[in-house]
Amino acid sequence: MSFPLPDHLPRQLDVSSNVLSKFDSVTLQSLNSSFASSCKAELDESIRLTKTQIYDRICADSSSFQRQLSSAKSLKERLNALSGHVQTLSVTLSDSKSGLVPVLLEALEAHQSLAQESLDADVLSDSLSHLSECRAQLDALQKLVDTGDLPPAVVACHSLNSSLISVPGPLKDASVVSEIQARLRVLSNCVEELLSDAYTKSIIVNPSQVIIKPFVLVPRSLKPLPLSSVLSSISSASLASHLSTLRRDIITHYIECSFDQPTSLTVSTMKDPSGALMHVLGRFPSSPNITDTGSPLANVSMTLDFLHKQLFPTLPLTHKHSFPRSLSKPISTAVLARLLIPGLPSQLEALPAFLQIAHKAVDLEDKYIVGMLDASSEREIKAWVNNVCTHYERQRRSHILDFTRKLIVQSISSSEPTFYAQLSLSQDTPDKVGLAPTDEGDAWGLDDDSQSLNAGSRSAPEEENVWGFDDNLEEEKESQQAKPVEIVEDDPGDAWGWNDEEPVPEELGQGEDTWDDPWGEEPSLSEVTPAVRTVPVLSQRSSADSAPATQRVSRPTGSTSRHPATSGPITEPYLVSTLAKSIIRTVEDALREGQEISSSGIFSTSPTSTTTPGALIMQSGALVLDLYRAVYPVVAAARLVRPGDVMKFSNNCCWLAEEVGRLFAHERGVLVVKDKLEECKSALQVLADSWYQDGIDKQRTALGDILASAKGFTDTSDQDRYDDCEMAISRVVREIRSAANAWKPILPKGKYYTAVGAIVEVSLQRILENILAIPDIPEVESHKLSELCRILAALEGLFVEDFSESSFVVSYVPSWLKFSYLSELLEASMADLTYLFEEGALVDFGVDELVKLVRALFADTPLRTKTLEKIMGGHPVR
Repeated sequence: MSFPLPDHLPRQLDVSSNVLSKFDSVTLQSLNSSFASSCKAELDESIRLTKTQIYDRICADSSSFQRQLSSAKSLKERLNALSGHVQTLSVTLSDSKSGLVPVLLEALEAHQSLAQESLDADVLSDSLSHLSECRAQLDALQKLVDTGDLPPAVVACHSLNSSLISVPGPLKDASVVSEIQARLRVLSNCVEELLSDAYTKSIIVNPSQVIIKPFVLVPRSLKPLPLSSVLSSISSASLASHLSTLRRDIITHYIECSFDQPTSLTVSTMKDPSGALMHVLGRFPSSPNITDTGSPLANVSMTLDFLHKQLFPTLPLTHKHSFPRSLSKPISTAVLARLLIPGLPSQLEALPAFLQIAHKAVDLEDKYIVGMLDASSEREIKAWVNNVCTHYERQRRSHILDFTRKLIVQSISSSEPTFYAQLSLSQDTPDKVGLAPTDEGDAWGLDDDSQSLNAGSRSAPEEENVWGFDDNLEEEKESQQAKPVEIVEDDPGDAWGWNDEEPVPEELGQGEDTWDDPWGEEPSLSEVTPAVRTVPVLSQRSSADSAPATQRVSRPTGSTSRHPATSGPITEPYLVSTLAKSIIRTVEDALREGQEISSSGIFSTSPTSTTTPGALIMQSGALVLDLYRAVYPVVAAARLVRPGDVMKFSNNCCWLAEEVGRLFAHERGVLVVKDKLEECKSALQVLADSWYQDGIDKQRTALGDILASAKGFTDTSDQDRYDDCEMAISRVVREIRSAANAWKPILPKGKYYTAVGAIVEVSLQRILENILAIPDIPEVESHKLSELCRILAALEGLFVEDFSESSFVVSYVPSWLKFSYLSELLEASMADLTYLFEEGALVDFGVDELVKLVRALFADTPLRTKTLEKIMGGHPVR
């Protein structure tokens, strides 16, 4: 069956294709003899036509046909002749008996066999010759080992080993070669062991002496071996190990030990019991009473001279420079870590002697470490000595800060002694301090001795204390001279005697008679009642149309009086702990020490240094203040929860800020650190103000929590609710008095009244807000609320110094008048309230507040409506 042609190819139909197509399409019924006959006739006709076309083609070009036919016949004849010749040549070459190829192969096989026999003979000869040479070298090596001639034996070992490495290939696995290699290893190990033994006999290092023998006698040797030949012959790995041990022993016993304990060295030459010459470096302890700090450097120099003369020349070339170089770094480190750094003095007086030692160390580095051991040394000793001023000042700074840290921690472990400093009113007193009263003379009642203890000066010239190590002794002397007052704040008592008609709480009643009043006030019991004239009693609340009372209502005279202007001293005493004095003395000592170093000229200016001598120590003065600010609030955290200690810390920071300002204002030579001291002063002042405000805020929070328990002062007509409110008000009074008692001996007057006024103000404002927020106040509740408000009137006594005069509470408690009128308005009639409003007595109340209060107190009547219209018209203008 023919394959179908693709459609894109031209189709040429022939007879066979037609016939096959017919057979393909024929069925079983149509396939018969007639179909076959027709196909055969078609094929015959096609053959006949083809023959006719061939004949016609030949007749058309007969000459060409004849020519091609003759050429084909000639080609056939030549092909037959060539085939005959090829057959003849094949027989000539390949005939098994006479053919050329078999004869040639036979000859080549014979030649190959002969060449192999010749090669085997040559290899055998070379192997036997090489084995003979190796055997001769092995015998020579054995003889050298037997006679103790070790250096040539080492050369022979290397030669024999090279011969065995280059052994011919056929001998590599031979047993005789393995036997020779085994004997070579034995002899090499024996030679190495003898050389190591010779080394240990020629170089001996122990804690007492170093022995170097120029010649050493080995077993079975007829003559001693030179040390140089022993070191040159020993293997590199073994020599490196021996030299490493030698370096460790020399550094440990003769370099580092010279710095750790008094030591003397001697150099001598003697003979051992066998008569061999040896050079000895002896070491023995010196007397502990000898304090020559330069002797360690002399010992190092002597040790290096001994090694340079007796050992270094004998080293082989491979270690002649590396071994001395390996000594340079440990020696430099030992000089620095064991002599210079530990010996850096802590006193300026000892520096000249130390600098002499330092210069000797630099000379040793120049001569030995650089000149003898390592020319490429980094010169660490010289670099350190060039910056010795910086190292000294850093050490002093560390000592100063450690001393300050210990001073702060020790002050917490016991009660801090205190003294009274003087605060200038023109500097740190709030604006309202000018309204505070001052008695003529000493307003605080301090002794003259206490007054003479000024924060900025000492009572007597003090002995200079450069290092600040004798601060405790100086403080003890000053405490004996100035007699600082110690304040016990855990149980201050109550020296004021306010509100005697109320029972005094147990925790405040203890120690009343012994509480120290720094203001020197001792009021009698008849004088403790505040000199305040209250508003005349108004008529009780009546009906809405009742007429006003006949009495004229005026503002409380006691509350409106201001204290006379200050005409006495311009300073106020306040309590400061002696720790602050110790801190400022440490700062002064650091500044003084830095100035002494700068002016002494003992340190030469280093070209690599970026600071001038004394600058780092002077800067440590500011670091002392920073350390105090950072450490004290942490270590005294348990103490700083008490109101008095909070204010005392604020006083300390305030006093330190003043003293720092005095330092850079009056001390000469502090320009280098003036900016830093100014920053410290600002930081201390901010810290003082922050802790002062924080102490007030803590009391405000506590009072707010107490007043929150009153629940807005609502439903006071209920006796239980009234008792709760009364208890809250009483607690507020006790808390304010307790804080005032704790603050009075500590704070200056201005700050004291400001702080107490702040906590009283927040209490009054909270109560005012709660009462004014009540939407409806029945008559019973108004009486109860008025009674509660009058309890706080006792706090006015906190702002009274001379009971013959009026209080100045209004100067520090802005809401006092407003609160005083509230207690009266709660029981006033509509006519009284209208009268007070028309007279301008209620200007402290806002219009909205008065409207809410009137609506809460009075029923809805035409009179209330008229009054509300009048109030909403605004306060009368006068």
